Amino acid sequence: MGKGQELYKRAKEIIPGGTQLLSKRPEMWLPEQWPSYYSRAKGCEVWDLDGNHYYDMSIMGVGANVLGYAFDEVDQVAKKAIDRGSMCTLNAPEEVELAEALLDLHPWADMVRYAKAGGEAMAMAARIARAYTGKDIVLVCGYHGWHDWYLSANLTKGDPLADVHLKGLAPAGVPKGLAGTNLIFHYNQEEEFEALVKENRGKIAAVIMEPIRNDYPNPGYLEKIREITEAEGIVLIFDEITAGFRLCPGGSHLKLGVNPDIAVFAKAMTNGYPVSAIVGKRDVMEAAQETFISSTFWTERIALAAALESIRCYQKYKVDEVQSRVGGRVKEGWLRAAERQGIKIHVSGILPLIHFEFLYENPLIYKTFFTQQMLKKGYLAATGLYVSLAHTESIIEEYLAACENVFEEIGKICLEGKEIMEYLDGPVCHAGFERLN
Repeated sequence: MGKGQELYKRAKEIIPGGTQLLSKRPEMWLPEQWPSYYSRAKGCEVWDLDGNHYYDMSIMGVGANVLGYAFDEVDQVAKKAIDRGSMCTLNAPEEVELAEALLDLHPWADMVRYAKAGGEAMAMAARIARAYTGKDIVLVCGYHGWHDWYLSANLTKGDPLADVHLKGLAPAGVPKGLAGTNLIFHYNQEEEFEALVKENRGKIAAVIMEPIRNDYPNPGYLEKIREITEAEGIVLIFDEITAGFRLCPGGSHLKLGVNPDIAVFAKAMTNGYPVSAIVGKRDVMEAAQETFISSTFWTERIALAAALESIRCYQKYKVDEVQSRVGGRVKEGWLRAAERQGIKIHVSGILPLIHFEFLYENPLIYKTFFTQQMLKKGYLAATGLYVSLAHTESIIEEYLAACENVFEEIGKICLEGKEIMEYLDGPVCHAGFERLN
């Protein structure tokens, strides 16, 4: 075992779940073989604790590093902020500067609040909407974090959140009194949404949804939701944490042509620094003054300064155009390689967040084998790619050649009538939330 795998064994003894983020658990990638920890990262290159070098052709810091790791222009601004003092009794002027930049990108909005992470920002947005309307129920579509307001969906019968993000999210520790306050609807299912509104008319505080994630909205879908929420006095909240700064500078809703009452940002807005933003209309956002929302480290300077520079660099280098172009090239490469090698895959997702799935029984086995073989070739890779500015044409070409080589291996194993499972060097990867022993 490498140093990273040994360290992870120790981590599981002293950190519940082994890591702070489910998406970074080695079991989600390649159990017992994943490097687990990094010593340094630059661009889309990563070095593990043993000094092994990899290209990150997976989720690039769980979608946070759209400019690439350790991006010089952003990091230099962060270092200057450190030298000027990261925390003070007084406020950092970057709070106002970043707010101005976000409002320039979103002319429909008037006010901004900050948090540190996407999940707590969504909790804040839900609180603001409930304070503004005086109502309790939220209608939800998509993934929005770990907090009680969201996991309360699974207090009802079945596993409603399994359909929108992850299976097996048990609401242990979530107050049972929240049952029925978070009702799930499915993307592009207009009739389902309208039925929920009708059934709960007069009780709904907010509709909280990702405007886009894996699929584009059907024609008129988002427009209909906007029309209904305005007519019913319901706050419309767009979770732009994943999609924001992918299709354009700012929220994906700017491209889709529908404005919410609140939009929430994190990840690609910051290029790896911990800050999230709640952007909204004045009348709704001022409800934040009627409910207690406050935290010391929301005021620290470094992440605010870094996020401001990250937005500038995003615009300067036209990163949205790069993501679209590279994503299109990868999609084409996957499909062409699969066809040549006789492999059955389905490609989906918007181009900056593109992924594929193996169309075989027990696809997780195929995914695990793919990750295993790509790791041997020097790639951190599974069946998806979050595109970044650091993914150059030459890196993409070499990556696609490696993908085709692994597809060829899979094709040969299938032709010989053998089971992929026989070629795994360890257990099959996890797909949902599972308790670790």
